[in-house]
Amino acid sequence: MKLYDVIIIGGGPAGLSAGIYAARANLDAVLIEMGMTGGLAASTEMIENYPGFENGIGGPELAMQMEKQARRFGLEMMYAYVSGVDKQGDDFIVSADEQNYRARAVIFAAGAKPRYLGVPGEKEFHGRGVSYCATCDGAFFREKVVAVVGGGDAAVEEALFLTKFARQVYVIHRREQLRATRYVQNKARENSKIQFVLSSVVKQVNGNELVRSVTVEDVLTGQQRELPVDGVFIYVGHEPSTGMIAHLVERDEQGYVVTDEQMRTSCPGLYAAGDVRHKTLRQVVTAVADGAIAAVEVEKYLSRREQ
Repeated sequence: MKLYDVIIIGGGPAGLSAGIYAARANLDAVLIEMGMTGGLAASTEMIENYPGFENGIGGPELAMQMEKQARRFGLEMMYAYVSGVDKQGDDFIVSADEQNYRARAVIFAAGAKPRYLGVPGEKEFHGRGVSYCATCDGAFFREKVVAVVGGGDAAVEEALFLTKFARQVYVIHRREQLRATRYVQNKARENSKIQFVLSSVVKQVNGNELVRSVTVEDVLTGQQRELPVDGVFIYVGHEPSTGMIAHLVERDEQGYVVTDEQMRTSCPGLYAAGDVRHKTLRQVVTAVADGAIAAVEVEKYLSRREQ
């Protein structure tokens, strides 16, 4: 079994940044991506707050450029499903697609997955009107009526994106005020296709073969009504994909990995970066910084092991 200097798990901005820094440092590194390169960033139509792009840049384009840059420095990349991470002595064994890979260090950057509402009809209509990615599925709803559930930046930005296709977009949020930044809110309020349904929660997704409506409850009065829609896009937060290393590291009450400023976890040699990490801001720019720090710290860790 080949021994790598470092295995990077996850090909989002954090993992790709770590890969760029590791490859430039001449570490024998491999990045294992379990799905789509770029992670959640690649499913975002436009990223306007990443430095260096005056007019913004598409999420898929930014992810592609990061991958090309990492490959140019010689980073090995593979696409496989990682099923486990274990420590064996001072090294780590990473299991992926029924193969085992050994490394002296691991950078865990597996990202996060969308959080479910957990209401009746959500699972039943997943792929038949219920979606968690407007960029992926928005084009299927041309001239349709859709609802976006959530009030943060992701929800409101994707509502704006959906106005390119849908004739009307409802934004359903459980609070009276949105959580999105003022800039994003103003853009949405200026769009005549967007209608806000505030202080409200979705209680059920209804339909037959496809979604036909959502049952919405006013949290102040308890009154329910049925809102006719053809699609429901859910943006109520994310859950960190940290289950496979739960036995190795300290996590917070939400399941995020606890690290120090050097991205070190409670397990020596195991570093965490990006959306899996306990921190106050989860953006592309912070994920990229995490990945860079993790790779630099891995290089220092390996140098200390050799002494």
